[in-house]
Amino acid sequence: METSLFQFSSLSPPSSSSSSSSFLFLRKKHSFRFTNVKHPTNFSIRASSSSGDSVVTLLDYGAGNVRSVRNAIRHLGFEIKDVRSPQDILNASKLIFPGVGAFAPAMDVLKNTGMAEALCAYIEKDRPFLGICLGLQLLFESSEENGPVTGLGLIPGTVGRFDSSKGFRVPHIGWNALKITKDSEILDDIGNRHVYFVHSYRAMPSDENKEWVSSTCDYGDKFIASIRRGNVHAVQFHPEKSGEVGLSVLRRFLNPKSSITKKPDEGKASKLAQRVIACLDVRANDNGDLVVTKGDQYDVRENTNENEVRNLGKPVELAGQYYIDGADEVSFLNITGFRDFPLGDLPMLQVLRHTSENVFVPLTVGGGIRDFTDSTGRHYSSLEVASEYFRSGADKISIGSDAVYAAEEYLKSGVKTGKTSLEQISRVYGNQAVVVSIDPRRVYVKDPQGVQFKTVRVSTLGPNGEEYAWYQCTVSGGREGRPIGAYELAKAVEELGAGEILLNCIDCDGQGKGFDTDLVELISDAVSIPVIASSGAGSVEHFSQVFTKTNASAALAAGIFHRKEVPIRSVKEHLLKEGIEVRI
Repeated sequence: METSLFQFSSLSPPSSSSSSSSFLFLRKKHSFRFTNVKHPTNFSIRASSSSGDSVVTLLDYGAGNVRSVRNAIRHLGFEIKDVRSPQDILNASKLIFPGVGAFAPAMDVLKNTGMAEALCAYIEKDRPFLGICLGLQLLFESSEENGPVTGLGLIPGTVGRFDSSKGFRVPHIGWNALKITKDSEILDDIGNRHVYFVHSYRAMPSDENKEWVSSTCDYGDKFIASIRRGNVHAVQFHPEKSGEVGLSVLRRFLNPKSSITKKPDEGKASKLAQRVIACLDVRANDNGDLVVTKGDQYDVRENTNENEVRNLGKPVELAGQYYIDGADEVSFLNITGFRDFPLGDLPMLQVLRHTSENVFVPLTVGGGIRDFTDSTGRHYSSLEVASEYFRSGADKISIGSDAVYAAEEYLKSGVKTGKTSLEQISRVYGNQAVVVSIDPRRVYVKDPQGVQFKTVRVSTLGPNGEEYAWYQCTVSGGREGRPIGAYELAKAVEELGAGEILLNCIDCDGQGKGFDTDLVELISDAVSIPVIASSGAGSVEHFSQVFTKTNASAALAAGIFHRKEVPIRSVKEHLLKEGIEVRI
């Protein structure tokens, strides 16, 4: 079987602060098959005498955003020792495995580096262990993801995909509630609060694994949210992305003997919450400084003699404030454009790195994620570009124009080439890490039969009394229309590997008159992946309208938050009064 080698360190040299360049990410081009992992009993396990209680060993095999876990650990006052060899696992006094990406490639790395046997030996000796997300799934016998694929086999059961046929959107993305089934220690401070999940596959509780299960979560079916046996813990959710509640989980694991001075506030989490997302449009102003700006139908310059770029603040500071204010996610859209050299935009990478130091909710970044060739003739794949953003602190990347071109080609040929940015990134990182940003504008028509694209009856008539419209997709920041509708694009990108859709509307952008619910309803009913409604929010009522009239999973706003016209807290309080579950 032919094996291809992808080195995540192709863009960055190794450093003491990150081990993401320490391992090679091995991908099989065909199916993945593994023999059962042997569980050795003759390994010598000892905690490193030089480590001390303040040092945490981190197993980072080089895929996805592990920077946030690092930042959370340091935020809590602990130092990090990176795993460089299987012996480092065996010598650990506390081990965290923040698994990111897809099951098969991760298992491949563990097998080929000798980490799998060391992990099994460490866990079977009941050493302090915390697995996160994929770090939980890999403990089971097998997974259906790109499989069947054999796992570490420590816990009975198979990891399977969520069933979207029941009307639940897959991936499961957002803040959900836990049902604690036994003393878990690390969950003691959650207090019926929401925690953040992002995954398409899950393990199910059974009679065979019930002794392991410490909490479950309901999403279509009851799945395992956490496990605990002795000193071994693992969680399906992301504590490093679950705000202060998530930090409490990490704190409990890292320092189980710490005294809790105050009882945690009791929440009312009962199910998946509707997300409120703060978006920051970032670009360089005429002086070359990165600023947060906001467009009026995508025009970001002031209507003055100077015609300067609208400046609404500094991106890192604003993102930090939105985290404090209760934003469920923060999204950065770089509209400078990376016209020639995406990876040359070091300030934006720095924004991500600095933001992730103090913002413990998911971060999405978009703009310029595509294949390109620099001035020296060196070619960079979209996967390499995305990898750099993940390493800098992004949890999800947003693809715009490149996704439109990919969808057009796919609809023409009916063939998935596997070479588009969508397919490449979702294959390695999982589709939950890939957002497609759709930027359409309304095209009114009198007769829907004469249009090759999906039309809708609009709630507001067109300028000449038209009752119908289709939504033409655009590229290059809305400057160029393309021969594809938003409905057709959404269906295509879902098939190509998108895990979420960010749905904008050029006509509504900056108008403050509400979301285009006709458009949101059209797209959210057409796909089985989550849809984020964007463009047009001007009041708290606009958020409840989009959640009650459509199947949107989240609503995003920018200008009203930047200008403090509508605080995030006010939006959530209004939604609660309307009976819509949100994270508080």
